Amino acid sequence: MSPPLLNPPDPAPPNTPTLQWHRLSSRIIWVDLVITALSLLPASVAIWVFDVDASEGQIWPLIALAVFGALGAIYDVLRWIFTRFRMTPSYVELKTGVLLRRHRSVQRDRIRSVDVEAKLRHRLAGMRVVNIGAGQQAAAGESALSLDALSVADARTLQNSLLRGVEELPEAQQSTAAPEDGPQELPSAGAGGNVPSRATAAGHIVEPLRVFARFEPGWFIYNMFNIWAYALALGVGWGALWLLSTVGLDLYGFIVGLLDWGAIGWVGTLFIAAIAVGALGAIGLGINYFTENWGFELARVSSREGTMLRTRKGLFTTREVNRDENRIRGAQISEPVVWRWMGVSDTSVITTGLDVSSMSEPAAILPRGPVRRAAEVAGEVLGDSDNPFHADLTPHPRGALRRRLWWATGFALALAGLLAWLAVIDVVAYQALWAAAVFWPLALLAAGVAYRALGHTITERYVITRSGLLSRATTVLQRSAVSTIAIRESLLQRRLKLCTVSAMTAAGDGGYDTPDIDQQQTLEFAVQAAPGLLDPFVIHRNELLRQVARQPWRTVVNPHVTRAD
Repeated sequence: MSPPLLNPPDPAPPNTPTLQWHRLSSRIIWVDLVITALSLLPASVAIWVFDVDASEGQIWPLIALAVFGALGAIYDVLRWIFTRFRMTPSYVELKTGVLLRRHRSVQRDRIRSVDVEAKLRHRLAGMRVVNIGAGQQAAAGESALSLDALSVADARTLQNSLLRGVEELPEAQQSTAAPEDGPQELPSAGAGGNVPSRATAAGHIVEPLRVFARFEPGWFIYNMFNIWAYALALGVGWGALWLLSTVGLDLYGFIVGLLDWGAIGWVGTLFIAAIAVGALGAIGLGINYFTENWGFELARVSSREGTMLRTRKGLFTTREVNRDENRIRGAQISEPVVWRWMGVSDTSVITTGLDVSSMSEPAAILPRGPVRRAAEVAGEVLGDSDNPFHADLTPHPRGALRRRLWWATGFALALAGLLAWLAVIDVVAYQALWAAAVFWPLALLAAGVAYRALGHTITERYVITRSGLLSRATTVLQRSAVSTIAIRESLLQRRLKLCTVSAMTAAGDGGYDTPDIDQQQTLEFAVQAAPGLLDPFVIHRNELLRQVARQPWRTVVNPHVTRAD
């Protein structure tokens, strides 16, 4: 018999469950059964209702759709069986994988975002997808941990616990907990040492401290005109053509029979097709704006470490993104050149810990909308009394315009040379050289537009720079966030006495350029952009005069330097 313990541990408090491994919500199995039935429905209707022969090639895509739906349902069932997660006082852990098991964990004090997302099937079944981010991605476009799917109450409880310190165990612990060998851990207490009751926090959505913007129905006009309208229309048209052809309806023949295309000619045909496809795509993008941004709200909410910038939106697929305001380093407003006359802009924040290459655009804080409203909201988010987006920018020297005119002329000459060579070898007609003659004035006009977009200034807290032709971007970056200054010049810039200054940071795209600054102002701008960063490398005027006085025969040069911390 083992000797008794000198200091036996205190018994666990009553009604305090131990931390165990939990399953995802079992509702995902029933959802998959419904999806399997729906994926079988098109092929069944085509065979039994429209009497389509299964041996025909048109039915095989529907059969492939049914197989794909069934395999997806089987995969979700296996994922539910083999997935476990738990939340300890120090870590959030996830075990998953069928053939290849993975055990991943994230320290709770390193968690920067807990985003809640729900597709239509999740919303109908009362489930949510929780993406836990820790300032890095496990793979391209992947969050640190992803839990698909939890019940609505469990998702909100987990979010409140990780972001706001409201300690509370999810419902899954009681209903679907999987026992673990060995000792169990006790849950950490919330504020005051007590575990809050489920009625006070389960499924609770934190009320915002301040609302910056809400859904604007009139903004759909800014989202209808886009080059993606043609891609959307062609995709939908091809899908409708294929789907109707499987049941014996000839949509192509119906369109061909509408007009006498031979009398109209190929020019008229292309014009009508462009108008029709563009109109269909614009309507589709307008509908997409409502479905994607319905219920949009940009607000500041409280968190465990201060405040967060929360975005909520979506009609069929809802999404909530939380950004730690302690990690926001600035903001950027981009104006596409084709729609600049409408005042269209895209607004995003410059922050660390977000995947800027993600298709979900987690850094975007507003839908595409009017630039004046974007500047107002972005300034309020940054929290300065003087909106940095309203600051007067310093224009760039005329040498910047000459550089762009040289580049435009060079591209026109290169195009003319290419077309001339193709004409000599009888690939194109000599009349094609007129394309270069038309391209040259357009390129010169674009050079002028690009020059007018240039501007920069420095305020007490921010480096503000503006540039870009296809998308004129106004960037406001905190001076304290600049970790590296790079000064470079090309051969043409050196001749025109211009330089490009790059302010590099750990947030956003990693670096923001201010092109074609006057060479004499470059060093001053670089020193002010990053206070104290270049001081060890800069020789001040008084020190320079002293060196010249001591060694008048020696020339002292200030080289352009690049420092990387």
